[in-house]
Amino acid sequence: MRKLEDFENPRIIQLRDGLYAASFFLLKLLPARFILERAAEQGFLKPGGRICASSSGNFGLALAMLAVQHGYKLTLVSDPTLDRHLHKRLSDLGVHLDIAPNPAPSGGFQRARLDRLAAYLKETPDSYWPSQHTNPDCPLAYAKFAATLIDRIGKIDCLVGAVGSGGSTCGTSKALRVLFPELHAIGVDAPGSVLFGQPSGRRYFSGLGGDTLPSNLDHRQFDEVHWLTAAEAVHATHRLHRDHGLFMGPTSGAAFKVANWWSKLNPGKRVVAIFPDEGHRYTETAYNEEWLSAIPEWPTSAREEPLAVTAPTENLKGWSSYTWGRRALDEVLSRLVDHAPNHAPRRIVQSLLGSAI
Repeated sequence: MRKLEDFENPRIIQLRDGLYAASFFLLKLLPARFILERAAEQGFLKPGGRICASSSGNFGLALAMLAVQHGYKLTLVSDPTLDRHLHKRLSDLGVHLDIAPNPAPSGGFQRARLDRLAAYLKETPDSYWPSQHTNPDCPLAYAKFAATLIDRIGKIDCLVGAVGSGGSTCGTSKALRVLFPELHAIGVDAPGSVLFGQPSGRRYFSGLGGDTLPSNLDHRQFDEVHWLTAAEAVHATHRLHRDHGLFMGPTSGAAFKVANWWSKLNPGKRVVAIFPDEGHRYTETAYNEEWLSAIPEWPTSAREEPLAVTAPTENLKGWSSYTWGRRALDEVLSRLVDHAPNHAPRRIVQSLLGSAI
């Protein structure tokens, strides 16, 4: 097998003046390799040992590829959203795969997977859990990516990335601000994701939003937060393919849409959008008209610019934005409680505060 570190670096593509794409083959290879190496150095992961993890997407694939390369065994707990092609690839790579059949009453499939994972960790005391959502080595891994951006582009004014585990955008922003403290960081989320205060609801793509709050998500890194519907993310993904020849996944399309908008508003600034993976995993979803027909509002036109909202807890019907101002989640939500009238919206905010702290 080729040395997988060769696949970690992104292609840096200039889409037009001031707008750049950092396009990865598989972004999760970077944190997965770094986490496993650190665990081996510290004695948490023994030669030939077993890794136990939870994933429904790219982090699981990255672990599987690295496990083969380094001779580890891998147990992966996933859920029914795992597409059949990725299921086949994981099986071919020798992964022991366990599917959680039903979402947990609170926390959805992410919570259900973690509950089953806890049982595996208890049964196998010498196993190692990489825990991309809580392991501080996950955001730390992206210092290498930040150094690549500085080397290739120079001064960067704005970074735009989809938010899931919290590692990539938070880790890269923090590293870039060592040299560029005024860097403007924009997180891209989805309605129905609890990451920035939305009530939990249905989402269509992994890697964009989440059902639980990861401790690696440092809300104080973000200047703005944007929410895109699934239909809007897919429209932007198709445009990225049609206009630039980049066949990417829907999280890349979501980041592109927001970065392109911000870049046009701020001529002369250098903007980088993070594209986490290619589109091959999504030929039966984001690139399949039959699957897309089940998405609400597809194929009606998407908003061309965001609607600024006064609270991240609002019911969002399309592309929306909120000025986050590098505040912690409890700072934002507590202020909403202080200013909310004593009716239903106030109860929603209080419920979210309870789950976040």
